[in-house]
Amino acid sequence: MTPNEIGFALLYIGVFLLIGKIIRVNWSLLQNLFLPSSIIGGFIALLLGPQVLGKFMPEDNFFSNGIMTDSIMEVWSALPGLMINVVFAALFLGSTIPRLKDIWTYAGPQLALGWSVGWGQYVVGIGLAVLVLVPFFDLPAMSGALIEVAFEGGHGTAAGMASTFEELGFTESFDLAIGLATIGVLSGVIFGIILINWGVRNKKTKVIEDVEDFSNLRKRGVMEYQNREPAGKMTLRPESIEPLSFHLAIVMIAILLGWLLLQGLISLETITIGSDFMGYIPLFPLAMIGGIILQVFFSKKDKYNLVDRRMINRIQGLALDVLILTAIASVSLDVIGEYLVPFLILASAGIAWNLFGFLVLAPRFIPQYWFERGIGDFGQSMGVTATGLLLMRVVDPDNESPAFEAFGYKQLFYEPFLGGGFVTALSVPFIAQFGPWPTLIIALAMTALGIFFGLFYFGKNKAT
Repeated sequence: MTPNEIGFALLYIGVFLLIGKIIRVNWSLLQNLFLPSSIIGGFIALLLGPQVLGKFMPEDNFFSNGIMTDSIMEVWSALPGLMINVVFAALFLGSTIPRLKDIWTYAGPQLALGWSVGWGQYVVGIGLAVLVLVPFFDLPAMSGALIEVAFEGGHGTAAGMASTFEELGFTESFDLAIGLATIGVLSGVIFGIILINWGVRNKKTKVIEDVEDFSNLRKRGVMEYQNREPAGKMTLRPESIEPLSFHLAIVMIAILLGWLLLQGLISLETITIGSDFMGYIPLFPLAMIGGIILQVFFSKKDKYNLVDRRMINRIQGLALDVLILTAIASVSLDVIGEYLVPFLILASAGIAWNLFGFLVLAPRFIPQYWFERGIGDFGQSMGVTATGLLLMRVVDPDNESPAFEAFGYKQLFYEPFLGGGFVTALSVPFIAQFGPWPTLIIALAMTALGIFFGLFYFGKNKAT
């Protein structure tokens, strides 16, 4: 593949991102669903690619591969696994790491809720695997991890785990996980809006009385004129280094640190016990640790406060847009069709468990503003953090409840483990090496621990 072919594949990403945005601006249904342009553009690219348009064309036709070339699809299929490292490396860069006491006070109930729902997704998934998917559909036991990988982790984690599944002999998992992540995002928004309307009508919400006050500009995804703020601060002078270049370099160094950590762990494991377990671990959770190391360094040594969180957010957002679009566009519909029944079983079970977590566990775990705070965790458990933030913004547009602060604090303890953290990364090789039953027992214990603290500690503490 030539550099020009790689460059052309990147140019195509811009085309479909813009197409997705144009469709979002002009189609009210998608506006009401608050679908990101990257998802819309990814679906358009999927329809115009070899999976759909190409299927209807003769083999010798100019459009036998859709409007995509083989080189474009080859580049796009590799991008999700690269971009997820950027997303996770940027998670904590530029953020103030609060005191443990503050995290426990504000985020404890939501941490218990997220912990219960996240580990519960393993319980549901692995339970289905051993009882249904393995004996009746001949799927490997590691398919039980797909609900947490796709729903709690989202498109990024699903893409990042592709190499792990491939090395373990279950290559179809990438397509199934991306499909489940897409179902999760769509279901998260749809069910989230339904739940909010239900909550308003039944007096479950404390902040809003209706959900009809969103402006047309906001529904179209255009920032209202009066709310437009700078995308980032110019913390350095461009004649010395472009601020965007500096922040991008910081993210790159965080990924490099993560890679060095991973290589060190692999070497240490080889020298000490001679196994290859760590070789199956993807890079992105270590990239997150690299970002935390850099943030601790800057917190102690950076007297000029050079790392701007907003600029980091822009880099992270770009990487996530590219990741989602290319992951959806390169998914194999043939694989989803081949495993359609298991796919639907996993999707239905995941949605049902997440609804149970919000409707049953959240009001018992969170004494104050349970709806405003719990809806964020529901949205996150269905695919992406952005969905949780969106739903919280609907029920608390002026940040009158502690929902956003508690949700942000919770991420500091939650993200390193579930939703793409070490538990997610280790779960698949752990199941492959030790079998589903030890994993199921651990997941049950962790779920029970989260429910115990949620019911009998945080749920009884009216100050949280």
